[in-house]
Amino acid sequence: MKLILKYPVLAFLFIVFLFFGILQCKKNEIPPVDSLTDVKNEILKNNNDFLQQTNHLIDLVSHNATEKTLQEKFGNLRKTYKKMEWAVEYFLPHSARFINGAALPEIEMSEHTEIEPEGLQALEELLYPYEPSNKDEVIRLLKKLLNKSNTIKTNFLAISIGKDQVFDALRQEVFRISSLGIAGFDTPISGTFLQEMPYAMESVKKVLSQISTEKSKHNSYTTLSTQIDEAINVLKKNSDKITFNYVVFIPSYLNKISETLLQFRKEERIPEVEVTTVLRKNAATFYSKNAFDANAFTAGKEYTMTQQKTELGKELFYDPILSNNSTRSCSTCHVAEKAFTDGKEKSMSLQNVALVRNTPSLNYSAFQHGQFWDMRKDDLEGQSSDVITNKEEMHGDLNVIIAKINNNKKYNSDFKRIFGSQKAQVWQLQNVLATYIRSLATFSSDFDEYMRGNNNAMSERQKKGFNLFMGKAQCAICHFLPLFNGTVPPDYKKTEQEVLGVAENFSNKKLDRDPGRGKFHETVAFLQNSFKTPTLRNINKTAPYMHNGGYKTLKQVMEFYNKGGGVGFGFKIENQTLSDTPLHLTDTEMDDVIEFLKALDDKN
Repeated sequence: MKLILKYPVLAFLFIVFLFFGILQCKKNEIPPVDSLTDVKNEILKNNNDFLQQTNHLIDLVSHNATEKTLQEKFGNLRKTYKKMEWAVEYFLPHSARFINGAALPEIEMSEHTEIEPEGLQALEELLYPYEPSNKDEVIRLLKKLLNKSNTIKTNFLAISIGKDQVFDALRQEVFRISSLGIAGFDTPISGTFLQEMPYAMESVKKVLSQISTEKSKHNSYTTLSTQIDEAINVLKKNSDKITFNYVVFIPSYLNKISETLLQFRKEERIPEVEVTTVLRKNAATFYSKNAFDANAFTAGKEYTMTQQKTELGKELFYDPILSNNSTRSCSTCHVAEKAFTDGKEKSMSLQNVALVRNTPSLNYSAFQHGQFWDMRKDDLEGQSSDVITNKEEMHGDLNVIIAKINNNKKYNSDFKRIFGSQKAQVWQLQNVLATYIRSLATFSSDFDEYMRGNNNAMSERQKKGFNLFMGKAQCAICHFLPLFNGTVPPDYKKTEQEVLGVAENFSNKKLDRDPGRGKFHETVAFLQNSFKTPTLRNINKTAPYMHNGGYKTLKQVMEFYNKGGGVGFGFKIENQTLSDTPLHLTDTEMDDVIEFLKALDDKN
């Protein structure tokens, strides 16, 4: 130090080297939570464009613009939203729900009241086609969008965001594109989703550039940029949802992008956001082995899956000890060879009398919020106790059953080893049964193998069927990839129900009056006759179909959807959520879709 003070030049050089050393250290650090200015500015810019375009649409509607003009400007508005969708969906999910949620009422469970639909999808219904008589309603909904835009601005001016959150949000957007986006979930009427996807993808690319360092710019970011550009080029060459080649595009482009994202995170040393999610943070694609974590649907750590719980749950699943008279086990009505259904039209009571509904498959039931057709139980633990204690199904008493288990030396020892308690408890019995059921999701179908890179895993006819499934048949709008059920990706926080207008059986065409979920919400009109959207995985093994088992074959099911559900068959159903517009599928096309569905059969 004395030497530096004695020689001023040395002092100056010391300060210069110190300054640049600090800069270099800063350069290699993950940006602090309040320093991602460019990212926030990009969000605010897109939101400002969204605000201006909404105001312009209000003006056009007010001055009686033509339908063609309104649809064109509305399409531009949707594309602008896609540019900031990744951020709004992640950081402001409540607002996102009212900006681009399904055009269906929501239910406030605690109040048993309906919340009216609003946002872009509700507007789409009014603009395709546009009736001047709906002018006031269109303006009202557009003004609601202005309020949501102001909410976006206020929040992103105030909140701090970290690089880890931004990356997590971008990754979710890629998976949103790979499920909801590629299915056209949010454009069910206009069908413009393939035209919109490039805007969402370009936004992902731009924000990745903003958070990347020189290291990833020379490696994974460069690869990602190329992959995104190639995907966009494919979309621009063909945006016709009927002829688009989904079966090639998903594995060759979308899956490649999500794979490279993990390499980007590794190179950038971005930490994972520490929260348990259904789609694991280390899943390269939707179709990676062990991509999904059923523990995300459990009530807490004590309910986590283990191999010991699975094995004990399987023993009890096949043991009649759970029924009142020890004559029936869970496996009586859930047969493994039939994808854990029973092959009968209706479930049968202990007295061998037909009950009101078809036995649902237990495969993949772990990935649902709401068990049974009517979703009356939140999780599999509740489902197991409901069946055991139901007087028509097993007529058991949980306290009596627990006493039997504790008097059984083997079972008592098993529970003690797993849970550490001296005696088995009711919640533990529920948990081991639920754990075994959670283990039944194996993701081992030919379709999974194809998506993992084996191009020969599906036949050419099955590939045609998948393209129809995604495009002309519109199946994936309700049965979301890759679970093929109604649990909404990519965050999987909600499972949807639908009103289809199902007949008592395909032959007599008499409307089934089962209230479904509406039984528990009698004052909520849109839930009357609604039922959970089940998985299509292993559906080839689970005939007969629908909640009442009234449709004997998949061809009958396809014919039902092809005509537009119950309304298409002439039923008067005011709250049908299934589109009543005919699909115009030929017999051959329906058979091709059915052939594809066979590719969803698990191999183990």
